[in-house]
Amino acid sequence: MKKSSLCLSAAAALGFAAAFAGCGGTTYFAGRNLPPSGLTNRVMIAIQNPSAFTKGSLAFVDAFYDIRGGYNGTPASFTISGYSGSLPISIQNMPEEESGAVYGSGDGSLTLINYGKEGVTGSASGLNGISSSIFITRSSGYVFAASQQAHVLTVVNRNTGGSYPLSLPGVYRVSTNTGGSIALAFVQNSNYVYYPRALTAAQTLAYSGGPSTWPKAAEDCEPQNGPDWCVFQAQSPDHVDATGNYYGAPLTFDRPVKAVFSPDGSTAYILNCGPECGGSKSSVSLLPVAPMIFLSGQPSGLLPTTGNLTTIPVPGGASNALVDNSTMWVVGQQPQQVQGQTLYTGNLTVLNLANNTVVPSTSASPNPVSISDGAPGAVSRMLLADNNTLWIGMTKCTNGVRAATGLPDGCLTMVNTTNNTVTLLEPYLGDLTGIAAVEGLNKIYVAQGGQVYIYSTKDGSSIDNQYVTVTGTAYDVAYMDATTDGDNTVY
Repeated sequence: MKKSSLCLSAAAALGFAAAFAGCGGTTYFAGRNLPPSGLTNRVMIAIQNPSAFTKGSLAFVDAFYDIRGGYNGTPASFTISGYSGSLPISIQNMPEEESGAVYGSGDGSLTLINYGKEGVTGSASGLNGISSSIFITRSSGYVFAASQQAHVLTVVNRNTGGSYPLSLPGVYRVSTNTGGSIALAFVQNSNYVYYPRALTAAQTLAYSGGPSTWPKAAEDCEPQNGPDWCVFQAQSPDHVDATGNYYGAPLTFDRPVKAVFSPDGSTAYILNCGPECGGSKSSVSLLPVAPMIFLSGQPSGLLPTTGNLTTIPVPGGASNALVDNSTMWVVGQQPQQVQGQTLYTGNLTVLNLANNTVVPSTSASPNPVSISDGAPGAVSRMLLADNNTLWIGMTKCTNGVRAATGLPDGCLTMVNTTNNTVTLLEPYLGDLTGIAAVEGLNKIYVAQGGQVYIYSTKDGSSIDNQYVTVTGTAYDVAYMDATTDGDNTVY
């Protein structure tokens, strides 16, 4: 009886949506047209090895009714047409642009998806082998990729077709701002931050004599006989040469791994991983964005001197973060000696960006708070969802202090952001590699242990997932119909 009721409701909803579409109207916000599937709440799933004949596919499900196919069994499932990438591992979700970008680690492909048409629109060319970290700007004009194997930071200008492999040994992560004007690169086991920038015609001419003619902060400029782009190390402006190029003592960080950005776009918050990445102290450093804008002729001002760089100590570790207005939630792992070995334990620290301090801890709202353990320095997943909840996903969570000491060791944590109350979801289901918040429906979808699960944002309880499970390995999920690009666990 329950299933037939669901089908009748789905049929009525689909008929109503179709009627609106036929009248030239839309059925949901921002002028979006009804997609071919007729669904208005879609969660896309990146699936590895769905069959013996393909290494990757993109399915999507009806996230209102939590079913993989049509209400009457037709179609049996929904898929993104035209996708052929190998081993998809991440979805860059851009619902405001009605698009997404899926990276395949098996073939190094970055495939572009049109959400309105539910199909592939193309792929990014000019990449150099497998990327350990990759982003495309919202405008789809530029791609930035870190290839740790090739030791290059690749800049692809899709507007002109240019591809620039900038030498940066050890580069393994990139961060971009949502406005698509800043890209920052991070080198493993390094204390420096790097940024690419397009050159003006005058700079191209001035730097065309090779490394001896480059600014002292430049790590590489390509092509060397007439460079269009350079990658620079963030430097102190207290030494400026006659042409205004700055050099001298570099701004040193503490094993920086990522940047998140202020809502107004003026500040890059550099996450200093510290002890969990082999450094000394975890913290967040504030770096002005204006001097690092990559568009030619756009940068303004100089980076701050070392002494003027604001740094916020973060006691719980800092390897990932999420910003919402004047609040930053910072996730990290702290080393502890347990049973004669060094293990790591997860923490969440809340910062007040209005005064750049750690929010004071109280008995009613402790700070930092203990969360799921994870692999030190690994990319965790963080997402805000309904009911004032923050969701945090980890990998290798059974290798930490919790598992060693008999505490709950699941990989998914739910945090009530009003009072920092933490709920660790059990049982352990494997590495958590993707989270999607289904806005307004009080639930999230996750990719965990290679399968799709659903949880309530009201209390963290599990929701029946039998009609959304997939064949193959589910590695990432994205809510295609989110209101903003903020519904994204990748940025």
